[in-house]
Amino acid sequence: MSNDIDLTVTPITVDDVDAALGFYRDGLGLEVKLDVPNGEFRWVTLGSADSESNIVLSAPGAGRSPEDAEALHRLVAKGVMGPYIFTAGDLDTVFNRLVDSGAEVLQEPTVQQWGPRDCAFRDPAGNMIRINAAG
Repeated sequence: MSNDIDLTVTPITVDDVDAALGFYRDGLGLEVKLDVPNGEFRWVTLGSADSESNIVLSAPGAGRSPEDAEALHRLVAKGVMGPYIFTAGDLDTVFNRLVDSGAEVLQEPTVQQWGPRDCAFRDPAGNMIRINAAG
């Protein structure tokens, strides 16, 4: 039996998928792999070309009951979702691209006492996004 296991899809709830695309596609540099409409909602899968790990952006109401959608929307609006942690080969380039896009900076690139050099942002929905330097 193999012990190999990997996380392939991480859902990220956003209140506006189009606004989130500007952050994740243009700011982080991820590519759109799938854009699946379903009635008034859609799911957008993004990832790096050389990775099988992906994120899926969707609105709170996508595939959920109205009650669950409202509860999730309130959590997203409070900014308590995440953190979602990414790794970048060139942290400074990604940081500057996100700053230039107008993203809200929570922390500039810093070497943390527990090891990684990282930075942090809020996406347009308020989710905390941390980016670690590779290596």
